[in-house]
Amino acid sequence: MIVEELHIVNFKSIASADCRFSPKVNCFVGNNGMGKTNLLDALHFLSFCRSHLSVPDNMVVRHGEEMALLQGIYRDGNDDAADLLLSIRPGKHKILRRNKKEYERLSDHIGRFPLVIVSPQDYQLILGGSDERRRFMDQQLSQQDAHYLSALIQYNRHLQQRNTMLKQERHDDALMDVLEMQMGRYAKEIYEKRNRFIADFLPVFNELYSDISGSAEKVSLSYRSQLADGSAPEELLRQSRHKDYLLGYSSCGIHKDELEMLLGGVLIRKIGSEGQNKTFLISMKLAQFRHQQQHSDETPILLLDDIFDKLDATRVERIIRLVGGNGFGQIFITDTNRKHLDEIIASWSEDYRLFSIENGEITPQ
Repeated sequence: MIVEELHIVNFKSIASADCRFSPKVNCFVGNNGMGKTNLLDALHFLSFCRSHLSVPDNMVVRHGEEMALLQGIYRDGNDDAADLLLSIRPGKHKILRRNKKEYERLSDHIGRFPLVIVSPQDYQLILGGSDERRRFMDQQLSQQDAHYLSALIQYNRHLQQRNTMLKQERHDDALMDVLEMQMGRYAKEIYEKRNRFIADFLPVFNELYSDISGSAEKVSLSYRSQLADGSAPEELLRQSRHKDYLLGYSSCGIHKDELEMLLGGVLIRKIGSEGQNKTFLISMKLAQFRHQQQHSDETPILLLDDIFDKLDATRVERIIRLVGGNGFGQIFITDTNRKHLDEIIASWSEDYRLFSIENGEITPQ
């Protein structure tokens, strides 16, 4: 999958932009705050209908404007073209059209235009709460498995209903029994698929971390769930119901699962240096790319947002060598350091385009 053109109107700091891209390497240089990340986030919006930066929709429309428009012209591996047009209005539902036909549900779009982004925002995978790490698993699985996405949507909908009922003064245990039975069915599917995903993902992640770090450290991932001992999810919900009435929320379930990130057997957020954290995260996201590639008919688009800062020259060189290999398709790279981009262009000798970005204006070089 490649994006040939991107047209932007009133998206964040970008008033207007019309870009034509290389099918291989696209480099964007500019100081911090000039709009490089906003351009990549526009591509993320077209794949996922939301911001990678967890910014609410009403904050992505340029100040003083009523609507933002994003248009992408894509071409898949069969050489078929697709025209995506996304309109975002504060306080309104987003509207996404593919070849001028509107999606009835935005969830039907997820996974059709696969994309992986590596950015400073990913530090939340290590430093943030468990919801960030569940989101990592959920996003990956949702791109490659429509049944998983459907189960996740249904589970979260039922979880919201249960939490609402827990806050009510009158308790309807018969209705709660039915609700928890439905949650249990979806929870079992979600747990089993998350568990299989981590088992498949871990060897790829370990290999990439070893390649980038030079085998300097031992890393691992551990998926923790209350269902790991074979407990029935609906029974766990029933057993915790009395406590949950007192708390006013659901204290157990697959929405409490954790993905532990380990360095030398210890949580990396407790002992990892800045360079180790960044190597860990880049390895995670490149493993996400490879896993997605293995489970999709299309090679994902790869976005690398300012990833070389805080890394030593050896690790930068290894990353450049990795992503410059034959296994990667179209790549978008941003950096404040023109030297990094020149080194990438020189070492890859691929078809490329170079852009500068200043105050939201994008200029081909």
